[in-house]
Order: sequence, then structure tokens, then C-alpha cells
Amino acid sequence: MTQRAELATVMDRLAVDELITEYAVAVDDGDWTAYRGLFTADGRADYRSAGGIEGDAEQVARWLAENLALFAMRQHLIVNRRVRFGFLDHDTGDTARVRADYLNPMRSTGDGGPTAPDLVCGGRYDFALLRAPEGWRLREVVVHEKWRRLPPEVAPAP
Repeated sequence: MTQRAELATVMDRLAVDELITEYAVAVDDGDWTAYRGLFTADGRADYRSAGGIEGDAEQVARWLAENLALFAMRQHLIVNRRVRFGFLDHDTGDTARVRADYLNPMRSTGDGGPTAPDLVCGGRYDFALLRAPEGWRLREVVVHEKWRRLPPEVAPAP
């Protein structure tokens, strides 16, 4: 691999990392215009494992806006990002797959009680990305929620 190719790979990794960070920030800040802008025109997201929906970016953004309005504080931490570049039309690096773990504490708007999160969940994301003329974009986001912790008063009795 030449230095030029190595530099291009590093630049792509940084751009992909930035896109995943922008995804987390858009969800946490409730910036649904920014969220939709991160996807390709045919981009889709699947939140069914976390009790959500599967659909195009517009449908999912509306669903997220409605359901996450219950939480005044959201802090998406997306870690352990593994990036793999693929091929499209015989060019290297036009597609990418990212598998990453997440931890997501959220605090509801209601009671004014202690500052501990009302809900904490964790799992893994699978992102499929495409290099578009405007930069890397999300083609698919799949959430694999692995666990969820609710406050004791909401958690189901054993």
C-alpha cells in the first residue's frame, strides 16, 4: 500500500468516525433535521430490538422525536467501533460497515427527583455506509439492544 492510499484510508476512517459521532449527537440533541441528513436518500434504520420501528430515515426520525421527547437527558456513548471498508463498482472504500457497542443512559422529564438515569440500555449497532458526493452517509442502521435497566419502581416484579 502506498503512502497516498494509506493516507486516504486514514482520512476515510476519520470521516466515518465523525459520521457515527454526528449520529449520536443528533439523537441526543433531538436534532431530527441533522439526523435525516446523515442518511442516503434510500437510508433505513431498524430499532425493533429496542421496542421501536423499522423504516426510512424520515419515518424513524418522526418516531424517535415522539418517543424520545419523554427524556430530557440523553447521552449516547458509541464505543469499540470496528470499521471495515468494502467495494462498490470495483473501487475500494466506497462502502463501509461499522459495528459498535453503545451505552445509553436517559433521564425523564417528570419528577424532579434524583439525577440518576431513569433508563439505561446497551447493545450493539450495525451501520452500513456509502460514500456519496457530499461525503459518507448512512445507508442502514440496525440496533441490537442487549440489555435494559429501568428504575426500581418501574421494573417488573420478579
